[in-house]
Amino acid sequence: MKKNLIVALSLLFSVGMWAQHTMTVNVSKPVAEIQPTMYGIFFEDINFGADGGLYAELVKNRSFEFSQALTGWTAFGNVKILSESPCFERNPHYARITEDGQLSRAGLDNEGFKGIGLKQDEEYRFSVYARALEDKPMKISVELVNSHGENRLVKEVTIEGKDWKKSTVVLKSPFTDAHSRLRIVLLTPGTIDIDHVSLFPVRTWKGRENGMRADLAQALYDLNPGVFRFPGGCIVEGTRLESRYQWKHTVGPVENRPLNINRWNYTFRHKFFPDYYQSYGLGFYEYFLLSEDIGAEPLPVLSCGLACQFEGNNAVPLDEMSPYVQDALDLIEFANGPVTSAWGKLRAEMGHPEPFHLKMIGVGNEQWGEVYPERLELFVKAIRAKYPDMKIVGSSGPGAGGKEFDYLWPEMKRIGVDLVDEHYYMTPDWFFANAARYDNYDWKGPKVFAGEYASHDHASGKANNFLSALSEAAFMTGLERNADVVHLATYAPLFAHTDAWQWNPDLIWFDNLKMMRTPNYYVQQMYGMNAGTHVLSLLMDGKPVAGQDQLYATAALEQSTGEVIVKIVNAAPHPAVTQLELAGLGKKKIVSGSQIYLESGDLKTINTLEQEQIVPRIRPLRVEDKRVELSLLPYSFTVYRLQIK
Repeated sequence: MKKNLIVALSLLFSVGMWAQHTMTVNVSKPVAEIQPTMYGIFFEDINFGADGGLYAELVKNRSFEFSQALTGWTAFGNVKILSESPCFERNPHYARITEDGQLSRAGLDNEGFKGIGLKQDEEYRFSVYARALEDKPMKISVELVNSHGENRLVKEVTIEGKDWKKSTVVLKSPFTDAHSRLRIVLLTPGTIDIDHVSLFPVRTWKGRENGMRADLAQALYDLNPGVFRFPGGCIVEGTRLESRYQWKHTVGPVENRPLNINRWNYTFRHKFFPDYYQSYGLGFYEYFLLSEDIGAEPLPVLSCGLACQFEGNNAVPLDEMSPYVQDALDLIEFANGPVTSAWGKLRAEMGHPEPFHLKMIGVGNEQWGEVYPERLELFVKAIRAKYPDMKIVGSSGPGAGGKEFDYLWPEMKRIGVDLVDEHYYMTPDWFFANAARYDNYDWKGPKVFAGEYASHDHASGKANNFLSALSEAAFMTGLERNADVVHLATYAPLFAHTDAWQWNPDLIWFDNLKMMRTPNYYVQQMYGMNAGTHVLSLLMDGKPVAGQDQLYATAALEQSTGEVIVKIVNAAPHPAVTQLELAGLGKKKIVSGSQIYLESGDLKTINTLEQEQIVPRIRPLRVEDKRVELSLLPYSFTVYRLQIK
């Protein structure tokens, strides 16, 4: 209470020192429609964002398919890795455990992803495919071992028969520990084979058995996203064509999806993770399902036949592109086709006979040069011929401008893509300075997808601090003001494990038990929850508000409720008083209002797993018939909702 009084008094005494402004919003004539997909999510398996993150599997290398077959496992006693007569054709390796009756035990420990996070009294579903090589029942013990080495939960499971069978048991953890282990011990003398060893929380998002980590998926849902782009950026390309993301490897029975090395395994020499692979347990079916669950339009992105051009010139010859183009056509059939079609039938068998209603597809990521459009054009022609209503996303290359950018935009227009994917990882100063970036774009051409962007404050080690978030909020006023040009926008990357990350900043940070929403997350959430349906003209001194006196603003109408939504960033270190006038009301008036805001006196403030200091707060708002006096806090981003009747 005392702090609020001090802030209020400070505002009263200081605002007179600074220029006062009047912002005018014309509510009588909306100037552009805001797409429901405007603010969304970009997902890539970087920073252990899938396996070890959003995908709730707790066992690493569950099918013994890593290059070093026992990576993630500690074997004790007589344990061998074999592949003869396997359980799964595309994951042929399995572990053979022999108990010879000596005093030493035989079995395996799994370390999980920087440990296995367990919560006291939570239930976890253990499963294993196994067969006995003996003519008798064989018993194994399944144990949860805490970070002190204590196996405080032991359950016995019986393995019978020489054919592969799945066994399942639910374990209730007696402790909370972020760095637990899973132990399997053969109790009966003799030999067994085991494969696809799995441990999942019973409480996943929506309770799905092959599901998502509940708190991380909930954080995505809470963004109110309009679009969900997957499976990533550079992941799509791979460093070589052989390691590119192939969606057909990620569907069908989860146990038989072949492993793929993650390109972020070896990309950064100073952040080398040799145990980083893709199990594909989180595959295209799960991505589509998650899109549906969180209410976002799915936007899959496929390889265009070019591996990562930063790593080399690995390209598919033009006369050999047919399988790549067919992959795109088959994906659309998988998402939308009837159950009588080949790929629609597979979708139905996986549990979703209804179509996913896919409307957009991306081809290529950060490609450039002539090799990209000449391949992209093959996809566009084939997709247009079979699916004329499908929107196609092309790329403007890896940067926010320059030679390749200037070359690719005219090519995208020539080819006739619907959206062009622009990427910018730039400094806070760049984001503040580019709030008017799209004011003069060609609104008749392809629309813009701001597909990867984040403000990088290099002075802070690229921390997710309030400065970076505030600069993004300022930049996004320009995205919304130009909604006739910009149809999609997604911050990137999305997730980062605090103990295993290569790239920062990131929207959401987590460890094995907790998660943290960054200030940048809350900026995205405030836009996503307050998008509006139509842009309204908002002017100050006859101009759009894009940095004058360090103010940035945009206005929108929410047609369903009749509310006017105004977003204002004050990037100055001092408060400001702004008169907000609503023109074109006629006999209507403002009857009520609310405001939600982010602010910090220290631009370097960050959130942590232990404490989120930067979170949205609410203040009362006094309104008059046709105007509101706004007291803008220093270094703040505020969303005002005004009810008009």
